[in-house]
Amino acid sequence: MKKYVSLFLTMLKIGFFTFGGGYAMLALLENEFVEKKKHMDKDEFLDMVAIAESTPGPIAINAATYIGYKHLRFLGSLVATLAICIPSFVIIFVISLFFDAFLSFTLVEYAFRGVQVCVIYLIFSAGLKMLRQIPKTLFSMTVFSLVLLAMLACSLFAVKFSTVFYILLCGTAGVFLHFLKRMGKAKEDSK
Repeated sequence: MKKYVSLFLTMLKIGFFTFGGGYAMLALLENEFVEKKKHMDKDEFLDMVAIAESTPGPIAINAATYIGYKHLRFLGSLVATLAICIPSFVIIFVISLFFDAFLSFTLVEYAFRGVQVCVIYLIFSAGLKMLRQIPKTLFSMTVFSLVLLAMLACSLFAVKFSTVFYILLCGTAGVFLHFLKRMGKAKEDSK
């Protein structure tokens, strides 16, 4: 029971103190579950992020569900998912009750501007950490460079291209490379 309470409180804390959505939450999840608690290593965390991003639903909830399941199986996934959702639900519910009055406060407006800057930093730092942890192979650096160039080109020319397509294309490239390696190995073994 102690493990479930600990998981619940940890996810609740992360949910309360993460502004900017799931990507901003990744840095906190990594710090808590990779560096502090050692529930997973860095490679598994990167795999979890890839799975959480490429499956339907918000990345924060997908990541929490994965971490909960990894640590405490099915009940752990329920506890983690519930805990990560409660803060957002409560905060949005309270704000919706007083939305118009809430936004009329000048201090609230300036607070949101400050939070926006912090969110950009959290997302950027999570991305840099993940980039540093990815194995520096020819394939991974080529895919990273091509995606970065494609995203910049789409932004510069105001072309809408869903991130889902980037994920699908990169996943397909990874599977294609895997089959090429297997075919090459099969040829070597047949000689």
